[in-house]
Amino acid sequence: PRPLHRGVSGIRVSGNSNDFWDAEVKDNTEKEDLDRNHSSSQSFLSLRSPFRFFFQDNSPPKYGVTENGFTADPFGGGTPRSRHRLTMLFLKLSLVVIVILALTGSFWWTISISTSSRGHIFRGYRRLQEQLVSDLWDIGELSLGPSRLKEIEFCSEEFENYIPCFNVSESVALGYSDGNEYDRLCGHGSRKSCLVLPPVNYKIPLRWPTGKEVIWVANVKITGQEVFSSGSLTKRMMMLEEDQISFRSASLMFDGVEDYSHQIAEMIGLRNESNFIQAGVRTILDIGCGYGSFGAHLFSKQLLTMCIANYESSGSQVQLTLERGIPAMIGSFNSKQLPYPSLSFDMLHCARCGVDWDKKDGIFLIEADRVLKPGGYFVWTSPLTNVHTFLRDKEKQKRWNFVRDFAENLCWELISQQDETVVWKKTNKKSCYSSRKPGSFPPICSKGQDLESPYYRPLQNCIGGTSSRQWVPIEERAAWPFRSNLNKNELELYGLHSEELVVDTANYKTAVRNYWSLLSPLIFSDHPKRPGDEDPSPPYNMFRNVLDMNARYGGFNAALLEAGKSVWVMNVVPTTGPNYLPLVLDRGYIGVFHNWCEAFPTYPRTYDMVHADGLLSLETSQYRRCTMLDLLTEIDRLLRPEVLNQSYQLFKSGH
Repeated sequence: PRPLHRGVSGIRVSGNSNDFWDAEVKDNTEKEDLDRNHSSSQSFLSLRSPFRFFFQDNSPPKYGVTENGFTADPFGGGTPRSRHRLTMLFLKLSLVVIVILALTGSFWWTISISTSSRGHIFRGYRRLQEQLVSDLWDIGELSLGPSRLKEIEFCSEEFENYIPCFNVSESVALGYSDGNEYDRLCGHGSRKSCLVLPPVNYKIPLRWPTGKEVIWVANVKITGQEVFSSGSLTKRMMMLEEDQISFRSASLMFDGVEDYSHQIAEMIGLRNESNFIQAGVRTILDIGCGYGSFGAHLFSKQLLTMCIANYESSGSQVQLTLERGIPAMIGSFNSKQLPYPSLSFDMLHCARCGVDWDKKDGIFLIEADRVLKPGGYFVWTSPLTNVHTFLRDKEKQKRWNFVRDFAENLCWELISQQDETVVWKKTNKKSCYSSRKPGSFPPICSKGQDLESPYYRPLQNCIGGTSSRQWVPIEERAAWPFRSNLNKNELELYGLHSEELVVDTANYKTAVRNYWSLLSPLIFSDHPKRPGDEDPSPPYNMFRNVLDMNARYGGFNAALLEAGKSVWVMNVVPTTGPNYLPLVLDRGYIGVFHNWCEAFPTYPRTYDMVHADGLLSLETSQYRRCTMLDLLTEIDRLLRPEVLNQSYQLFKSGH
């Protein structure tokens, strides 16, 4: 048969007359059905007609021809086509209503925004733009790959002990004097974009505790004259061989530091230095520490010292102390406050430390009082305190009288004096300051002056820390090691719950296990073993000096100690993040406030491990003041070099 063709009036044309008859009969039947339903359709038409003005009606006449060749009522509710049109009608109407409501709401929101809100939105938009540009810049740097690394050159040999921000000749040229030329000075051009090379004969330090007593000469900058001229209590050392320095002595004075620390304990009223813990002493700021002998001895008593001393280009106290595995950093009392919170340490110790406490109207003593906890001890050993000396020297007697009277105005109680050593105890009651004579100097700092964590701010001539939330006498704190687990009330001071500290420590316990498992195959890659045997576990004393660049609550420190690792951790709280440094110090750890866009105040090659968990995310979330290259070159400066020695490898480690 031939194919069908569409015709007019619903009639299909074919070659068969019967087909024509069937079509005509069917058409008449459908017309009768439409006439019967016409009256029922009028009610629906009356509902649809009010909305007809929204749309152009291109439908055929009421009983016209459809596209299929049949007559149909376009408003017939019973057909699928009419239901589809009704659905589309309501969808279009709903869309119109939504658009009108949206435009109205947007209009009222726009006119309700204040000028300050607009400025905030604009600044937020600008910040997003700047962050986008910064991220694209970093992506571009990383995409260059090895070609970009070629631009990082090695520093010349004269920069083996290079420390940005400490340049005495530059400070003198800028007019600094009277000891201020040794102060930290960070500015434009203070950082060199080069990799600091180790000395030619550099050797990895001996493992703890052997390394506490013996170091390699080539690892530090010191002259033979400086070695042989040392002989004070905290600077005693001697040359064993051509390439080693020993801090032990075969003389009868070997127990000098032990006897000295025993004397201090007795002056406080304790049986010996082992009882410092029971008296509330855990952390000690050792000012002008010599070569760290005082801290090295007390470490076995579970006491933790932080050595601070001025920058020295040769024979540095800080460099040699760190090389021995004792905590140390560059710091001074010359003109700026130390980067520690108020009420940070349980004891301050100064044994011939070189600080003239009577100078500048006692402002150095004020800073010492700021970082000393309530009930803490200030120990000063100096020829100036010797009664037999200053009785013959009126000038020394005048200086001693000033320090003694000033300490009394600070509410320090002189509890003992023997030979050249004096011990004061800071008051644990704030009422002492109000009970002083009217007009007593120094005054109490105002709230604007009494910052919790100043960052190298000029020294203040007022008593700080009195408004701090950490004003808790050391006798009322839990003894170490229970002190590391702060109780509920102590955590509430920082807005934390005990669960948060538990979770933080648990996470870092897992991290420490993972770190050590990753270190095994690297350290023992050349260690012979039988097929199927596991790598031996890295030794507990593989690392000693650890730097945590983003310490938060000190969880990494806690995890390392609980795992039995023979380490100490410098907990650094970045200035760009939340300040939990007071909490870290209250847990019995040591730490410092620092801006990582500036160089850390220490010598090159002083840390075995640098931990930087979350640091890059924290820094990149802030307005970019330094590049990722600056951070990585600084980390490289701080880490000890990769040296292969016998069966293990001490390598640069970072997370």
